[in-house]
Amino acid sequence: MTDAGSDAPEQSAGDQRAGRPRRQRSLRELLGSIVLGFELLVVFLGALVLFGLGSLPAGVALGGGAALIVLMIVAIGLLRNTVGVVLGWIVQVVIVAAGLLVPAFFIVGAIFTAMWAYCMIAAARIDRNNRAAAAAADNGTENP
Repeated sequence: MTDAGSDAPEQSAGDQRAGRPRRQRSLRELLGSIVLGFELLVVFLGALVLFGLGSLPAGVALGGGAALIVLMIVAIGLLRNTVGVVLGWIVQVVIVAAGLLVPAFFIVGAIFTAMWAYCMIAAARIDRNNRAAAAAADNGTENP
């Protein structure tokens, strides 16, 4: 606790860490986690709907949904590496393939696969340009 007359501001627990700066996340990591996060919600709700309507047996609807959600969470955590991006592509293929069981998932899979592909391609290009600009600034070769 601080004294009432103290001029020093209180520090939160996050500020008291070793003074380590936060890691700069790439745009690919940011956009990928957003797409997979929204897709995770859709898959969760879709699994509940399939279970509730009795379209699939409970084990397939809830078990498959839970397995896919776990795969998405792992992919989000690993997006800084190529493994996370590959897992993200696997998730997209599995959701499109789920359309063989429930045709509505063809539509959901197509929408999210298109968003995933665009985010991965555009973000990789932007990240590459940002790295080149930072390298040019460090070398002093940037244009004024």
